[in-house]
Amino acid sequence: MRITSLLLICFGIVINAGAQPGAMKKKDPFAGYINNRKPLRPNPYIELPLGAIKARGWLKEMLVRQKNGASGHLDELYPLVMGQRNGWLGGDGDQWERGPYWIDGLLPLAYLLDDQELIAKTRPWVEWAIASQQPNGYFGPLKDYPQEAGVQRDNCQDWWPKMVMLKILKQYYSATSDQRVITLMTRYFRYQLQQLPTHPLDHWTFWARYRGGDNLMVVYWLYNITGDAFLLRLADLLHKQTFDYTDSFLNTNLLSQEGSIHCVNLAQGLKEPLIYYQHHADPKYVRAVDKGMADIRRYNGMAHGLYGGDEALHGNNPTQGSELCTAVEMMFSLESMLSITGGVAYADQLEKIAFNALPTQISDDFMGRQYFQQANQVQLTRHIHNFDVNHGGTDGCIGLLTGYPCCTSNMHQGWPKFTQNLWYATGTPGRPDRGLAALVYSPSEVTAFVANGTEVKFVEETNYPFRETIKFTLTTDKKVKFVAFPFHLRIPAWCTKATVSVNGKRWKESAGNQLVVVSREWKSGDVVELTLPMHVFENQWYENSVSVERGPLTYALKLGEEWKKVTNDKDPIDYGSQYLEVRPTTPWNYGLVDVPGAKLAQAVKVTQVNEVARYPWNLENAPSEIRLKARRIPSWQLYNEMAGPIPYSITYGMVTEKEEEEVVLVPYGCTTLRISQFPVLRKRE
Repeated sequence: MRITSLLLICFGIVINAGAQPGAMKKKDPFAGYINNRKPLRPNPYIELPLGAIKARGWLKEMLVRQKNGASGHLDELYPLVMGQRNGWLGGDGDQWERGPYWIDGLLPLAYLLDDQELIAKTRPWVEWAIASQQPNGYFGPLKDYPQEAGVQRDNCQDWWPKMVMLKILKQYYSATSDQRVITLMTRYFRYQLQQLPTHPLDHWTFWARYRGGDNLMVVYWLYNITGDAFLLRLADLLHKQTFDYTDSFLNTNLLSQEGSIHCVNLAQGLKEPLIYYQHHADPKYVRAVDKGMADIRRYNGMAHGLYGGDEALHGNNPTQGSELCTAVEMMFSLESMLSITGGVAYADQLEKIAFNALPTQISDDFMGRQYFQQANQVQLTRHIHNFDVNHGGTDGCIGLLTGYPCCTSNMHQGWPKFTQNLWYATGTPGRPDRGLAALVYSPSEVTAFVANGTEVKFVEETNYPFRETIKFTLTTDKKVKFVAFPFHLRIPAWCTKATVSVNGKRWKESAGNQLVVVSREWKSGDVVELTLPMHVFENQWYENSVSVERGPLTYALKLGEEWKKVTNDKDPIDYGSQYLEVRPTTPWNYGLVDVPGAKLAQAVKVTQVNEVARYPWNLENAPSEIRLKARRIPSWQLYNEMAGPIPYSITYGMVTEKEEEEVVLVPYGCTTLRISQFPVLRKRE
């Protein structure tokens, strides 16, 4: 199938949410901008077609490294699962979640880069899935096989892996408008409606019951295209069979009880109440998600933006692990929740995870990753730790298969879907207002339609999150003299006073935690500059420890590192033929000298490099540093080959070194070893 760039961006054959079922408006420039049709509640922000947004600067470098790394070559690196034997290619091998996981990240990566080689690599998976559909509407692998080391060959009919493939097909349709996707989904959802009463979501495994929101969101998406009424009945049934996150967040101790829920189920399920809210606009669904996020932070939160879950929910001790799948699934949930509500807090949290937890957990060349990361992580060795689940002690080591290979397969969606959700079309209740919104910030460009169908392009030039200024430059066709539309900008909660300038003139100053709308007549060449001043502040965590933060970045102690490659002769099928261990070469057991909040700005020294590197996420290229006073705590030592129990802040009579030292903190995402949650020490008189 030949796909021109114009088709990718503009003329996907999608029925507008306001059109009658079955109607097609091939010339409607807004045809690919799918908002909710009645009786669903209109969303304030509308996802743009895949391909409309392109990464630039450091963000494009991340995507290119994915292409050149494991994302683009996982079939070669992991042939046991991703090779031709995979059940989603018609083979007798792995037929559960791992193959779809990979393509769920590879496909958007391919279209974001407009990379024909990667697109060709995704095509057999899409084509086989479509061709696999049976007369009754079922699609996917059909036959279970006996156990085999390293692959998952049973439960082929489980609802869960098909939810991942539905997400893939939704993205594929966004890029290509292939009508076979609509046919397949319509038939499959009729099959679901007929089968779920006797084969509910947890019939084969429990995973689908906790992850039903992923199924539900695609059902609503299809309804907005076809208007088929049966889809709303299916949506209600899916919600009923999905774990009740709404009641659990509002009325139970789920999030304060360790071991209560799997960490990735929580990350995926967090969005389900808001997805259902689109159809049943009861405020309780919004309250439930907001309370859920607050309780995750209170009982399990850590300075990197995630929570203790290794694999079950496991509190907020900074040596508990956070799974890589949690990072990418939390990002996707927050992206989904942002478009439904426009909530600034969701975008703030998305950036917190993307700019801290995500880059540190994947190697610079995108060829290895950690299964679990720790907020206080001072040594990575093969060892059994106090995690809920241990995989031969390899969970913290860096490798392709260390820990468990679900993250090897699933990590690829993080940066591509983040890129896809930088920009949105805007909507108002009842109709689209045909503007644009930049709600999450990174170097990028977008080509989109506004107003009455005028095509515009914004180029976003920035080194955010390392710098404070974001510059948006608009271009239009030479024939367009003026075009009027609203341009939405988010002011993060951490920013005390932002400035918006238009063509060099100050337009507005704004406090944080709100959206600013610049509504005016625009002309080609107009420039909007958003300045988000970043100040240093502290947040409090487990045992009254503190993190040092600036803007969306958490900072962590810069440690010397000694890397060692280990050949794994013990269990290479399970955990890979080799992995990397990392040990510290400089002290890590520091407590920060207590500084009153009002005096913090005077007590720290912030320095920045002259030019942010194309790849900023390592110690060598760290774009900034924070220097502040600390003292070593001799009693705080290694325990079980990790940082021992963190001293309580402030411990009376704590024995520390007499001399204060100036320590260097760098962005968390640049570190492998680190302390990011520090004990606090009284200042010596």
